[in-house]
Amino acid sequence: MKHVLALGVLVALVELVEPSGSDPGPRIPVPEKDKLARMKHVLALGVLVALVTAAAGQSSTGSVTYPAKAGPGPGKGKHVVLLTGDEEYRSEEGLPMLAKILSQRHGFKTTVLFSLDPDGTINPKNSASLSDPAALDSADAIIMLLRFRHWSNEDMARFEKRLNVGTPIIALRTSTHAFNGFEKGSRWESWNYNNQGGFGKRVLGETWLTHWGRHKVEATRGAIEDTQRSHPVLRGVTDLFGDTDVYEAYPPSDATILVRGVVLKELTPDSPPADYRKRRATDKQEQGVNDPPMPVVWTRQYKNDGGTTNRILTSTMGSATDLENEGLRRLIVNGVYWGLGLDVPPRADVTYVDEYKPSFYGFDGFRKGLRPSDFELGKRVPGEPLPRPPRVPGAADGPVPLPVPRLNLEKLQ
Repeated sequence: MKHVLALGVLVALVELVEPSGSDPGPRIPVPEKDKLARMKHVLALGVLVALVTAAAGQSSTGSVTYPAKAGPGPGKGKHVVLLTGDEEYRSEEGLPMLAKILSQRHGFKTTVLFSLDPDGTINPKNSASLSDPAALDSADAIIMLLRFRHWSNEDMARFEKRLNVGTPIIALRTSTHAFNGFEKGSRWESWNYNNQGGFGKRVLGETWLTHWGRHKVEATRGAIEDTQRSHPVLRGVTDLFGDTDVYEAYPPSDATILVRGVVLKELTPDSPPADYRKRRATDKQEQGVNDPPMPVVWTRQYKNDGGTTNRILTSTMGSATDLENEGLRRLIVNGVYWGLGLDVPPRADVTYVDEYKPSFYGFDGFRKGLRPSDFELGKRVPGEPLPRPPRVPGAADGPVPLPVPRLNLEKLQ
C-alpha cells in the first residue's frame, strides 16, 4: 500500500512540475496562492488514483495483493499469503482465484507470490525464484502449491521463520515434494524431498511416492471418511472431484484422514471406479487400487523446531482444474478458518470473483508472458488455457505401461 501511495504522489508531483499537454512556449507568472491551490488539487488527485489502484489489487512489484473487502468480515485483520511455483499443475492460475475469494468473500487480505523471470514475467520453471518474499513476514496463514523449489538462503530463512512461529499451512498437490536441489552440506539439505522425505514427510506428513492412479487418464473422486463428517474443514463440503490422479500416500499415525481418493477409470466425474491391482511403493505388496483408497486430504498438528505448533492441512488434489470443483474450493477456504482458529461458516461462499478458465495441467503448459498484474481484480487473464486432452481410447480397460523411461520418472511427479 505504501508503495502504491508513493507512486501516486510521485505522478502527481511530476504533473505539477510539467503538466501533461502543456505548451512549451513562454510562461506566464502564476500567483503563489494559485500555485498552492493547484498543488493541493494535484496531490489529492494522485493519492486518489493510488487508493483506487490499491483497492483493485496492487501488483506494483512481483506479487499481487488483494486488500480485504471493505466492511466487517471474519478475516478482518488477517493476512493470507499464497505461494505459487510448480511446473505442471498451474498454481499460478489457481491460487490467485482462491486469493480473490478469500479477500472479497471472507474479508482476508491476501497476497500471491510467483516464480518470475528477470523480466518480471511468470515462469513456474524458475525454481529458484520467489517474488516479494518479504510478504511472508506478515503471513497469518500460508497456502502453498510448490514443486522442487530451491530458493535463496534469505527466502528459505523467511519461510522457516513463519513455520517456526506456528503459522498454519494449507499444502496442495506437489507440496509434498516442495523442495529439492539444495546441495549436500547446505543448511537446507534436509528439506530436499529425497532426503528421508524432506519437508513434505517431516511437516506435512508425506513426501512424493508414486502416481497411484494413471496420470492424465484416471481422475479422483473424494470419499469423505465416515468418522470425520463433522470435522470443521468438511463443513458444507460435498461432491469432491478432481481430474488429477490419486497420489500414493501414507500419512503418519498422528494425522487425521478426512478424505480418501477413489481412482476412477477416466477423467470425468461419472466414471466408474477402477478395479485393478497394484504394488505399493513402500513394501511392494499388491492391493486393489481402491481397496482401500489412498488418503487425499488430512490434517495434523506439527510441533516445529521453534517449539510452537502448526495446524497443517494437506491435500494431494489442487491443480487449477481441480479447483473448478466447488467442494474442493470450500474445503481449502474452510482450512484457512480452521488453521487460524476461526469459526468455519456452515457453507462458505466460494463463488468466483472474476472469470476463471484454467489451463489443464501439463509440463511447459503455462501461459507465456503473463505478469502478476494480469491477475488483478476485474481482469480477464490473457491468453488461451491449455485444453483438456481428448479421451484416451481404451482408458477403461485397465492399466497400461507409462511411455516414459524410468530415469525420467521425476518429470511425472
